Amino acid sequence: MVTFLPTRPGRLADVPSFDRAIGGAESNVACGLAAAGFTVRWVSRVGADGFGDHLVETIGGYGVDVSAVGRDDSRPTGVYFRTAGDRATEAHEVAYYRAGSAASAMSAGNVDLAAARAGRVLHLSGITAALSDTCLSLLRELTAPGPGRPLVSFDVNHRAGLWRDAEGPRVLLELARRADLVFVGEDEAEEAWGVTGGPSAVRAVLPEPSVLVVKQGEKGATAFVSAAAERGPAAQFPAPPTGHFVPALAVDVVATTGAGDAFAAGFLSATLRELPLRDRLRHGHLWAAAALTTPGDLAVPPSRAHADRLAALGDDTWGTLRLGPGWTQADRAPEEVRTP
Repeated sequence: MVTFLPTRPGRLADVPSFDRAIGGAESNVACGLAAAGFTVRWVSRVGADGFGDHLVETIGGYGVDVSAVGRDDSRPTGVYFRTAGDRATEAHEVAYYRAGSAASAMSAGNVDLAAARAGRVLHLSGITAALSDTCLSLLRELTAPGPGRPLVSFDVNHRAGLWRDAEGPRVLLELARRADLVFVGEDEAEEAWGVTGGPSAVRAVLPEPSVLVVKQGEKGATAFVSAAAERGPAAQFPAPPTGHFVPALAVDVVATTGAGDAFAAGFLSATLRELPLRDRLRHGHLWAAAALTTPGDLAVPPSRAHADRLAALGDDTWGTLRLGPGWTQADRAPEEVRTP
């Protein structure tokens, strides 16, 4: 979708103007990974309109292959507006205009399935599943087991307001159980499935994925890895039955939007590089910190060398880091990026 960000704080009714940007869970992940030097393809559909042109050109500008993005002559590109406030506050407002959009009409019949399956990893989101029955059918097709299926990464992204009926939580659980790598927030697991008791309780509900990452907000994240998936460099930091926990960094937050997508992109980047499990979680936190310290949905991640230096810090030093706006541009020694 095209995102409109307010030029000043306040209610949507009071904001006089907005700056245009891009938004969307999967495209955010694609742009982040491409900016980090990975070969990435975005498969979607947009309208044959100016906003569609903007999305394709902007996402392509990050280095993402957009050749498999379809154009719809009869449906518009989705847009949304949001307030400048943190989405965790009651003052936060979001106005979505994507009902009947080109993306909501995606189906297994009008999306290039071969292009979607051609990579090492196929990243999907529960948001897409909520857009329409045809979108849900598409995700079921892409998560179905079969020969040649890439590693399927699935971010649950439960958004209760998007679902047209009460079946949303059940559908998200079904899709998550079919994926190889799953990202889910501890809070959304409780909201969607009524799961309480921490990450281990979430794992009990989702034992099927080879890797399950339970995001715990400002506390950190816990990863569970099946024995079959725990090989190579990742075995340096094996996940115990209770999961491998890595605390989040202290961050001077500018805006929270896009932080979950950035975390997923950071974790995927480290997974593609076959880094140890601890470092995969740390890269997720670092990329999330990049998003948290910028105002838009999408942030350029830290350089690979910069992120690797920080991810390699000892536990005590990691715990003392505090990152603020502009930290990703400071490609310096770790001690120089700490702030009081």
